[in-house]
Amino acid sequence: MNDYFAAMLWLLPTFLLFVPYAVLLFLYRYWWSKQAILQVPHTFQPTTTFSILIPARNEEENIKSCLQSIQQLNYPAHLCEVILIDDFSEDATVAVAKQFTGVTVLELKEILKEKINSYKKKAIELGVEKATGNFIVTTDADCIVPANWLRNFAFMIEQQPTVFIAAPVAMKEENSFIKLFQSLDFLTLQGITAASVGAGFHSMCNGANLCYSKIAFYKVNGFKDVDHIASGDDMLLMHKLYSMFPTQVQYCKAADSIVLTNPVETVTEFFRQRIRWASKADQYDDKRIFWVLLLVYLLNLFQLVLFIGGIFNSSLWILLAGILLFKTIVELIFLMPVASFFQKEKLLLWFPLAQPFHIVYTVIAGWLGKFGSYEWKGRKVK
Repeated sequence: MNDYFAAMLWLLPTFLLFVPYAVLLFLYRYWWSKQAILQVPHTFQPTTTFSILIPARNEEENIKSCLQSIQQLNYPAHLCEVILIDDFSEDATVAVAKQFTGVTVLELKEILKEKINSYKKKAIELGVEKATGNFIVTTDADCIVPANWLRNFAFMIEQQPTVFIAAPVAMKEENSFIKLFQSLDFLTLQGITAASVGAGFHSMCNGANLCYSKIAFYKVNGFKDVDHIASGDDMLLMHKLYSMFPTQVQYCKAADSIVLTNPVETVTEFFRQRIRWASKADQYDDKRIFWVLLLVYLLNLFQLVLFIGGIFNSSLWILLAGILLFKTIVELIFLMPVASFFQKEKLLLWFPLAQPFHIVYTVIAGWLGKFGSYEWKGRKVK
């Protein structure tokens, strides 16, 4: 009986954490469904000029496919340029890129002599400085871009005042459990990105698929005041632009705008990547996203505490099973239309199995992102 009443005491934090989380996901589902799919008329004749920036470090295995996909763009060649900024690569990245006609290669080692904390931001700053296009488009060296990539951006820009566009990204493959898990996790993040940006609730994005005004970049002083943070070349810049231009930040909800990126290969690489992402969680000017991240973290931490507590009081495992069941149902309600958009409905069959792993990784990565250090691209970052 005492065990029963002890378990009942856990219902209060369960209610305080799960109810706001469920409400938030139902709102995301509503905002996702409310946002219209972008449709560009066949008669559209774009005039916007773009500079495509690709920061790269040790990407000789991927850069060829990336640049080949850019060569296939359905966009007037005289309205776009490609700039690869090499970040001290120790392989043949530069040599491969120079084989492509029309690709400008800049090398950080020619201008940067001292060690810094965020090489990627410095690479983008160099690219923006040399860019001739009115709008900057960024992607990663391991990505494949779709043919209508720039055309969709141009249509949005020419239809309404726009300084920043976040756009969809998906994993290329799911041929192992760690890659499948990443794809599911990424699917959730992408759905939240589209829903929240479309609703103007908070700002999220991914640097593999971004577009922003060069003039606006300089109006917010680029990465000034956030250049000491190793990560955040995407979201921290987005928040600066959102603060100055709150009505001119858009999301490109178009299936033919999805950029494909490589998943990492190992569990160790996955944790390093997620710790890097988590490291900037308390740096956002948009505090709404901080509170969302805190809610998610506390909910997952609470479930882990329930599991450990269940060793001493088995009633807690019953409560945990109920939370997991309802959490999974709520999340699937949100994810089903998102998975349909990305054509990844079959992935959802694995979603219940991924729940325990998601709880553990969220707690560990969140903690180490705040209090630990990580290694990325051969560099250790505190």
